[in-house]
Amino acid sequence: MTIVKRFIAGAVCPRCGEMDTLKMYRDDTHEHRECVRCDFSDAMALDGSDQPKGEIDTRVNRGGKVELEPAQPLNFVPNPSNTKH
Repeated sequence: MTIVKRFIAGAVCPRCGEMDTLKMYRDDTHEHRECVRCDFSDAMALDGSDQPKGEIDTRVNRGGKVELEPAQPLNFVPNPSNTKH
């Protein structure tokens, strides 16, 4: 039996957060997902009996310091052509 792996359009990897990097395929008993960017993989039984064991490691729950860019405030001024005289 030849296994055909197909990309899932618009899907976001739960580990790395990249879009369009997940591919899926089925064997006789399971449906599998794999990320080509971060090597994430999981499987689900076709009958729905398997449940995930614990929380998967993602970019959000790995811990560590998150670097944020400094925010610049926006100043809104009224449009002079819209004021009534």
